[in-house]
Amino acid sequence: MTPAARLMCGIALILIPTIVYGGLTVLYVISNGKLGPGGPRNLTPDQVSFYRAGHAHAGVLTVLALVIQIVLDHVVLSAELIWVVRIGVIAGALFVSGGFFAVAHVRALRGLLYLGAFLVAATTLTAGIGLLRTP
Repeated sequence: MTPAARLMCGIALILIPTIVYGGLTVLYVISNGKLGPGGPRNLTPDQVSFYRAGHAHAGVLTVLALVIQIVLDHVVLSAELIWVVRIGVIAGALFVSGGFFAVAHVRALRGLLYLGAFLVAATTLTAGIGLLRTP
């Protein structure tokens, strides 16, 4: 594993406990109808769905980001583009999951979700093309 992949995998692995904590928070909010220390808050079914989607996407896309870090050690792409993909795939995971949580409360923040989806699609496509170019 290259030092770059090791660095980015380390960053992605550090994000995992935050996903675990987020899952516990989602469980608490959904089961108790509360959001933080402010007391009871009634959540709509849509908000519950966005919370669940945000948590699920965080885990899956972070694991995808880990895999892509290793894949990038074997692609034929410029060094600059590899770094863009390394950072972009982790940022995409954060924007997608964060976008779901944001949209649960402020629909105008839907752009975060779309930005994350674009980053995930662009980085996976770029990594895939880089692998296909490898002799």
